[in-house]
Amino acid sequence: MSSLVDLILDKPDVVPETAIDQHKFGMPDRNGSIYSDALFSQGDEVFIQHQGAQYRLRRTRNGKLILTK
Repeated sequence: MSSLVDLILDKPDVVPETAIDQHKFGMPDRNGSIYSDALFSQGDEVFIQHQGAQYRLRRTRNGKLILTK
């Protein structure tokens, strides 16, 4: 039985190759940027684990970002 990683790597159309694909997959570009659209693809908040603490990053109705601990 193949692992999930093997299955993904066996399909070249799944592995991001271009900046557009990186945007879709939420992968950082060469400058280390991550597109907010990718972060918020499942809703208006994400939880970030950082140095043992959990943070909440929320997108407001006006498109602003709020980070709380």
